[in-house]
Amino acid sequence: MRQLRNGIEESVHRGDVVEADVTGRLIRAVGDADRVVTLRSTVKPFGVVALIEAGGIEAFDLEPPEIAIMASSHSGEDFHVRTLQGMFRRAGVSQTLLACGSEGMPLDTLTAARLARDGEKASAIRHMCSGQHAVSLLLSRLRGWDLETYWEADHPSQEAYRSAVARAFGTTPDRLRTALDGCGVETYAFRLREVAQAYAFLADPAEVPKRDPRSAVAPALTVVRDAMLANPEMVAGRHDRLDTSLMKADEGRLISKAGMEALRAIAIVPGPRIGTGLDAASGLAVKIEDGDGYDRGTWAASVEALRQVGVLDAQALRLLARYHRPTILDPHGRVGAESVPEFELAPVGELIG
Repeated sequence: MRQLRNGIEESVHRGDVVEADVTGRLIRAVGDADRVVTLRSTVKPFGVVALIEAGGIEAFDLEPPEIAIMASSHSGEDFHVRTLQGMFRRAGVSQTLLACGSEGMPLDTLTAARLARDGEKASAIRHMCSGQHAVSLLLSRLRGWDLETYWEADHPSQEAYRSAVARAFGTTPDRLRTALDGCGVETYAFRLREVAQAYAFLADPAEVPKRDPRSAVAPALTVVRDAMLANPEMVAGRHDRLDTSLMKADEGRLISKAGMEALRAIAIVPGPRIGTGLDAASGLAVKIEDGDGYDRGTWAASVEALRQVGVLDAQALRLLARYHRPTILDPHGRVGAESVPEFELAPVGELIG
């Protein structure tokens, strides 16, 4: 991806893009499919499985928007906060137990400006990871585990979360490579091709054969998928969030989930595609090498990758134009620079090893 100013190349964002199906077969790729990445927030849909399998939906009368927000990196808008607070009230859990911090939150600039104007400091419930932390808090309430220490790696709620992630990725907890995430809980490392495969599984959990150990996760993961598809604004937010914009531009077809350091994973639900013979579910993993502090690289690469795999039609591309070729304006509203995605996904046919 090149950043151009009047045709002059100012900077280049290099990266890797991988598309795979639920069996791990690589469909298209550019760059290194074996690059190891930390999942960061792309892990969240799989962690919710732990609460669902434990009976959390029935115990706390959870609704689809609440399931979606537990898989989210939300913007901390008021409707996100109300959703989480309602869930906590029914579970008898205090939001003061959230241990995700609040630094730099909320992500939504309008909400942040209003809080600053009113002299109000954002609490942890406005943190983009508070939904993820809610999984462990509700699971701890359900199981009678200590609530204060839910975030510690050896806490049984974290062990349950870790197990759900491992099973969704077709491995075991003892084989997971872990690291510390920014919100204070563990994250996990996988190759990009494995991330793409996991998101293909999220796109169509029923596609996994019964003999595959991942099939045990499929019922709960289907609930997560359907909740996210139905509530794209819970997955991210109403303003300037590509994940939500992608999901609304091709409604019912995509689940997009960003992770920090310029990772994005996208689940593509089965259906016809433009210019290809493929109609089965697949997953895309996009990673920009330099971390992409301005978001422009991941924005442009994600939209362009979806265009190349035949998911986005002309109308969707028009809706996503500002993400597809992000621009920088001068004080007079003139375009000063433009980000241009320049890559071609090559068809491949390799099994995950």
